[in-house]
Amino acid sequence: MTAAVQSRRIAAVVGALVADASAQPIHWNYNVNKLDALLRDATEVAFWEPSANPFYKLPLGSQSCYGDQSFVILKSLVENGGLNMEHLKQSTFDWFGPKSQYENPTNAVYKIKTDAEKATTYPIEGPWRHFSIKDFIKNILEEKPTTGSETDAQMDCTLRIVSVVALYAGRPEMLDKAEEVIRSTQNSDTSVAVGLAAARLLEYYILNGKMEDAVDHVIEDLSSQNRKNAQDLDKALASFLREVLRKRDEPHIKTARTFRID
Repeated sequence: MTAAVQSRRIAAVVGALVADASAQPIHWNYNVNKLDALLRDATEVAFWEPSANPFYKLPLGSQSCYGDQSFVILKSLVENGGLNMEHLKQSTFDWFGPKSQYENPTNAVYKIKTDAEKATTYPIEGPWRHFSIKDFIKNILEEKPTTGSETDAQMDCTLRIVSVVALYAGRPEMLDKAEEVIRSTQNSDTSVAVGLAAARLLEYYILNGKMEDAVDHVIEDLSSQNRKNAQDLDKALASFLREVLRKRDEPHIKTARTFRID
């Protein structure tokens, strides 16, 4: 392992965690006009103060629910010298479960029966437990053999794999490990396909540095008949990535809105 590769492994993990914490105060602002008005005169939007998060309120510098997942995975990898799925599942349950800081009436929807029982004042004080984790906890409590949500297809899948890829990049088992981690909380076809595409891309950057052909490399891999950890949606993802590349010279916000799926 070269010093440059080792440096990029570290940068991937630290960068993801810092980016999450820096964006958390303006997380989940879905009204673009209001967000644009808030940030119009800003010269810096990282670590925004006071918090403008419409759903939950945390001290400045805190991780979002996504960053907390990343931290739990990183901690489990370090403590076990690699991936130990039983340890990771238990650690995730302990961090997000009924006896954690995440437990409050709004977050406990896996056991609340009516809308009237839910909190109605937003932002809530404290962290927000989102859907895949709620499903994961419910599955654990019901002692189901499969803990991952069968329906959630949000972007947790791309964030949960960062430290896994950083550790296993360049090793033949990398995609296997990433898939195990994704499926532990998101067992949907879309989540696994998207998460593994992200894992391929991150691995390429870690091993090779900043390369203009990185996305092309992932497209080629997703299109190969001999690809590892093949998913039914791989070729559809390759098509989407080709379309993204065709729009690479357009403004980011415009392109992102083009590909947004509600």
